[in-house]
Amino acid sequence: MDPARSLADAQPTPYWLEDPGRPRAGSALVGDEHCDLLVVGGGYTGLWTALLAKERDPKRDVVLVEGKEVGWAASGRNGGFCAASLTHGLANGLARWPGEFAALEELGNRNLDGIEEAVARYSIDCDFERTGEIDVATEPYQFDALRAAAEEAARHGVELEVLDRDQVRAEVDSPTFVGGLWDRTGVAMLHPAKLAWGLKRACQELGVRVYEHTRATGLARNGSGMAVRTPYGRIFARHVALGTNVFPSLVKRVRHYVVPVYDYALMTEPLSAGQLGAIGWKKRQGLGDSANRFHYFRLTADHRILWGGYDAIYPYGGRLDAARDERPETYLKLARHFFHCFPQLEGVRFTHAWGGAIDTCSRFSAFFGTAHDGRVSYAAGYTGLGVGATRFGADVMLDLLAGESTERTALEMVRSKPMPFPPEPLAWAGIGLTKWSLGRADRNAGRRNLWLKTMDRLGLGFDS
Repeated sequence: MDPARSLADAQPTPYWLEDPGRPRAGSALVGDEHCDLLVVGGGYTGLWTALLAKERDPKRDVVLVEGKEVGWAASGRNGGFCAASLTHGLANGLARWPGEFAALEELGNRNLDGIEEAVARYSIDCDFERTGEIDVATEPYQFDALRAAAEEAARHGVELEVLDRDQVRAEVDSPTFVGGLWDRTGVAMLHPAKLAWGLKRACQELGVRVYEHTRATGLARNGSGMAVRTPYGRIFARHVALGTNVFPSLVKRVRHYVVPVYDYALMTEPLSAGQLGAIGWKKRQGLGDSANRFHYFRLTADHRILWGGYDAIYPYGGRLDAARDERPETYLKLARHFFHCFPQLEGVRFTHAWGGAIDTCSRFSAFFGTAHDGRVSYAAGYTGLGVGATRFGADVMLDLLAGESTERTALEMVRSKPMPFPPEPLAWAGIGLTKWSLGRADRNAGRRNLWLKTMDRLGLGFDS
């Protein structure tokens, strides 16, 4: 079968956002508003910030503004992998913060527990399943690396289960799998858009005023507080929390730390009982392969397979453009890879194909800070692991605005910044060379060339 035929009827829209339960967008702000805390951004970062602010102090007057609709960007387009890791995985965390890795693991696990508890407390119907995730090896050298990772994890009190070829194929059957590493408890699967919509409802029930189609266009001091401009009015607030992530920050000095990288995904039609039987996958774990240029894949509640990743497209100058949300050449590449992984599913068709921008920073995990003498806080740079870590980022921003010394604000991870990206054309050239080198490593048993080794030494270990 020509893989292109599987894409013939694929709609160029995110599957998650077409859910029939999608709520109507709220009204735009018209006129002036006053509040204690203004949250800018209606993705996970902003929604968790508003919700946790009200949980900490129910009397706090909170307003949230979103430029389009709540959950329309990365929060409604991702794969729905909700991980406990705050550091983009074990290796990245140990390489950057070895002295506080145990604390970061503990905080990450508590954060994931907090998400699960909030989903239950606010009756958020987002198909939350704590299934865990299996990193699969498709080459022998990758399996060797997974076993070494399990040994390293065990030395730091993290339990990961090594699966040999037969064991991993008993979980999910692909002729390409030669082994796996199963994190049984550290990852949950969920419907990303439903989580965002549920958080919006929970915020409103606690008294947060949510304005959609209200883009924040300017930020300035106003007496002892801040003023934020919007197209039809202004908002005066004692404090402002910025959850704009991949979009240009209202604090301009933050912009050099983040670049957009476009990621793409496909969604199959619902699988029949026979098709599901051909691949197993009874425990519904999330999966990701172990190459540098990797795929992530999972089952949905209605028995579809989401298949994404591999290509990571950086636009010259870091310019965001909605036209880049579609990329047929990547869709075709992903379809070919899908049928190579699951040849027993030949004939399955894709119903949706989409893309979107991820806020990427050079250390692969979020960074934090304040501006305007502590009146403004920000969190950004989640690099694809924001479904879970944004709740932690929200707590950090609220701690910083309160001027509190907490176990979070004491972390070097919170107190430090990643290396900023260089200006063009250096950023374009560097990212391009890195992508080429990662692909070359995948073709050469994982051997990293001089460029990647240099990046590793500089703390810019582009490993995903």
